[in-house]
Amino acid sequence: MCLLLRGDDTSMGAANARRLFYAGSMKRWLRYVFLLFVFLQAADVLAHSGRLAGGPVSGIPIPNLSHGEMAVLTKYHGDIMGAADRVTRTDPSFRRLQNYAAIQYSYCLWGVAPGAITDEESPFNQCAHAYLAAGKALLLHMRDMPDASFAIAQLVSKIDREMIEAGAAFIGCKYSGESFNTAEFLTPHWENVPAHMPTMAVVTGMLIVLVFPIFLGIAHRSSLSMKH
Repeated sequence: MCLLLRGDDTSMGAANARRLFYAGSMKRWLRYVFLLFVFLQAADVLAHSGRLAGGPVSGIPIPNLSHGEMAVLTKYHGDIMGAADRVTRTDPSFRRLQNYAAIQYSYCLWGVAPGAITDEESPFNQCAHAYLAAGKALLLHMRDMPDASFAIAQLVSKIDREMIEAGAAFIGCKYSGESFNTAEFLTPHWENVPAHMPTMAVVTGMLIVLVFPIFLGIAHRSSLSMKH
């Protein structure tokens, strides 16, 4: 048995299908916004908790790092981690320092946040202290290992010389006296992002880049539906 549909019925069916499609798109978009909100809330809770337990209580102590030393070490962070990757004979302390430095670096969003190194008011400055201090501790540990290469000794000498020339040890900030430990990880202070304009500008720009295409797509589909 065949059913004959009138033109009006076909148009109504197509319109209903489009409305269902757009409703589904809107629900998906709202779900993404909700997940983003949950993520930011979780990050804020972690930030308020301060340090995150990352392993046994008896971790390896990591000495503090001055603000001036940070400015020098950030130039050589890639060289230090690259040298660590080339070490073939390791020990437990080396592996813990290397893992901590790598994980802490990712917690601090790989050092790309504006002012993370230079601005002590940056929400990322404290965690930047942590990963750079870990990098320095890892470098000094590599220097003292039995199979230490000549390249490691050269790198240590180069960094020491630059720190002395810059008077890095005498340039401090509010986190300069803070020591660290491989048993604890530091997250950025997300709750301070709204008060730090450079970071807030970057976060706002990222949200616009992520959300604007969704709004544009919904508006485009809506305009097409109205034409039909």
